[in-house]
Amino acid sequence: MPTRTSLPRRPRWLVPAALLALCLVPLLAGVLRAVQLAGGPEVAVPDARFSADPLPVALHVVAATVFGFLGALQFLPGRRALRPRWHRLAGRVVVPAGLVVAVSGVWMVAGYPYAANGGPGLSTLRLVVATALAVFLVLGVVAILRGDVRAHRAWMIRAYALALGAGTQVLTLGLPAVLLGPPGPTANALLHGLGWGINLAVAEWAIRGSAPSTAAVPRRAVPTGTAA
Repeated sequence: MPTRTSLPRRPRWLVPAALLALCLVPLLAGVLRAVQLAGGPEVAVPDARFSADPLPVALHVVAATVFGFLGALQFLPGRRALRPRWHRLAGRVVVPAGLVVAVSGVWMVAGYPYAANGGPGLSTLRLVVATALAVFLVLGVVAILRGDVRAHRAWMIRAYALALGAGTQVLTLGLPAVLLGPPGPTANALLHGLGWGINLAVAEWAIRGSAPSTAAVPRRAVPTGTAA
């Protein structure tokens, strides 16, 4: 009988570790900014916009930290399968945190003046992404309440991909800035959009790659007998 060769399995911690690494730099920058706004040492260039109204920034940083770290742990396959109660309880924290990220993002766009290399293009893009993040989270909750685990997982992956946009933007903004200098408002908006676009493309690839295939479903063996 032909034997089926099994592919080497990835370590279960690899995906959560990669996600945590991706969100580490922007989260660290946000935490340092929040500490500075709370009266701590000046570790970043002061921003008068945030100093005048620190509340939306503080909410955004705290919620993004919770969403980023707890959300990454939700992708541990063993934890979902062996500890479904933990997965559900963590989800009840992750979803509100993600909604706070979205709402505080809209608040900052509406309440703060443009940054030096900002503009209406980047602000519009941020409003679209924040709205999409909230919609994806709500659709994920609605799906799991209907018992549709597959749709729930897909919507939550998309939401998490948008929330991790800042991690990818460290690369899409940082590399061109090193090579070509700081981008202008239009290029800045395009490079931000590229970061979110890359994340969504990877999310769709992950969703489709994990979808069950009809060819992969084992068939029930049919008993055979000898002819009389």
